[in-house]
Amino acid sequence: MIIEMNKRLLVYIVILLIILPVFVYIMQVKTVPTITFFPMDEKTSFEMANTRLDLISEKTNDSYEIIWENDSKSDKEIYLRQDASLIFDNGMLRGIRSKWMEDTDRIQTKEKIYGEDSSYFQAISYHHGEIHYPDDQIKSIHKMTYDQLYVIDSPNTVLESFKTPNNKYETEWATLLDHTTHQQLLYSWKLLIRHFDIASESYISVPLTELYKYNNEPLPSLTQKQTNQIIGQLWEGIYKNYIINAKNIEKDKLKSYVPLVLFDKQNKHLIVLYEINGNKERLIQQYPEFK
Repeated sequence: MIIEMNKRLLVYIVILLIILPVFVYIMQVKTVPTITFFPMDEKTSFEMANTRLDLISEKTNDSYEIIWENDSKSDKEIYLRQDASLIFDNGMLRGIRSKWMEDTDRIQTKEKIYGEDSSYFQAISYHHGEIHYPDDQIKSIHKMTYDQLYVIDSPNTVLESFKTPNNKYETEWATLLDHTTHQQLLYSWKLLIRHFDIASESYISVPLTELYKYNNEPLPSLTQKQTNQIIGQLWEGIYKNYIINAKNIEKDKLKSYVPLVLFDKQNKHLIVLYEINGNKERLIQQYPEFK
């Protein structure tokens, strides 16, 4: 009798050990926030959306700190609000912020970023909202915002920052930092294009940091409405494949550059090329069949 009970107990323990990891995994998957594109809602919009970078202080003689802010507000409280923001330093990923809240109209994030030497900072944010209607109809809104900041930290001059150059001195520094950043990114992108054997002449190349221009500018041969859908689905893929994976890596161990988006000139698909800690990745998304 005791032996039989012990056998049953052992079976129960084995079953529990099998089920528990599966349950934990399912719960983790459910709690990972995602961005999901739904048809655009013409009745809801953003009252305000903003990404901002500012130099706030010189921390030591060799370092300084900037403030990286993200703020957006829809014109009413909606089922789900979510913002994701990325900041790059001379083309290299420095940070990712993502925040979501239910039954609200506003999302705000703020973080200090420490820097050394002269740098060209770029931040792009994707502001997203999900609206649920009583008839089980789900719609969404989205908007992109961008900001940049040049920080000049030279031994011979006072610490200085600007967003766009206003004089010869600032223009020379902006040109230098733009060139340095662009050369680094070109090298990274060419390696990815060669690795995946992509015919780059068949695509329109757009860095992730420049996607914001499609808020009010349609992709070639497409309408603004069609462009909005492509961009919304693009960010859904970027969030799932790039942002979540990069966020799971400790900052001091993360190495990644600005992803490159390739829009097919035949308007059939797009490709996102990126690299995280030496792992080259490619995301392919087919365009929807527009009527």
